[in-house]
Amino acid sequence: PEGEVLLTWEELPGTYPDGTPFSLRRPIFDVILSNGEPLPEHIERSLRLPPPVIGLGLLEAISEETILERSDPDDADGDGISGRPNMVWNSVTARPEMGRFGHKATSRNLREQAVRAYFEDMGVSNPDMQGVDPAPDIDEETVELTTFYTQTLAVPLRLDTDDPDVPAGERIFNDIGCEQCHRSVVRTGVHELPEVSDQVIQPFTDMLLHDMGEGLADHRPDHSATGTEWRTAPLWAIGLTRTVSGVQNFLHDGRARTLEEAILWHDGEARSAKDNFMGLSKTEREKLIKFLNAL
Repeated sequence: PEGEVLLTWEELPGTYPDGTPFSLRRPIFDVILSNGEPLPEHIERSLRLPPPVIGLGLLEAISEETILERSDPDDADGDGISGRPNMVWNSVTARPEMGRFGHKATSRNLREQAVRAYFEDMGVSNPDMQGVDPAPDIDEETVELTTFYTQTLAVPLRLDTDDPDVPAGERIFNDIGCEQCHRSVVRTGVHELPEVSDQVIQPFTDMLLHDMGEGLADHRPDHSATGTEWRTAPLWAIGLTRTVSGVQNFLHDGRARTLEEAILWHDGEARSAKDNFMGLSKTEREKLIKFLNAL
């Protein structure tokens, strides 16, 4: 017999200050082993929705200095936002290095993300993670080509650029505080690929960890990331999610069925921005969502 994941959703109704109702959903799940027993409680578990893989080479090309510009782990400026990088242990150099990729920024670079996905997700041994195999399942060329592919997937052009509601929604996005973490404009640094070097990009992420509150917590630490911290997700091309995937789900576990729901789940360091969003008029909220869908 095979094991299985049992997943149900709990609906959580709510209301905006203007009286407009909404409903969020929270996943409730358990893992049943092949022997019919549930996964022991001491084993950490967390649902994961694979993130988009566009523009990753550009994110890899952002210098550490640029990322650290917005790092404020002790909230020295008192704005309630204390983003910080995830420091990931490098067993080769025997020192911690900045993580960039994954929901908790646990991979230092795209090669590391590729070889970990091959080995941990698919059971495919490789030159970097060989396991107990006498010879890896894939060779160095395959790893290099996979890394190159993820480094060079381009970001689609933005949509609805002539719609006046889109720039209006962007102003609202900035005014309510979203840009403090979803950094809109960044310049890349020097990279092995000249195509992604020294580019002005609009990823809408600061690449840092932020405490998003108990509502989104998975209580699963990863390197220096705590169980309530998540890396700011890039927003570019987020309006094409349904077009590309055929479904529309957001956040690390796919609980948000719309961008509106994703915003309403924000808490912790993002509580102020969420509260500001809830205080908008229905028309203003619609303009903000229209802006996000145009990215």
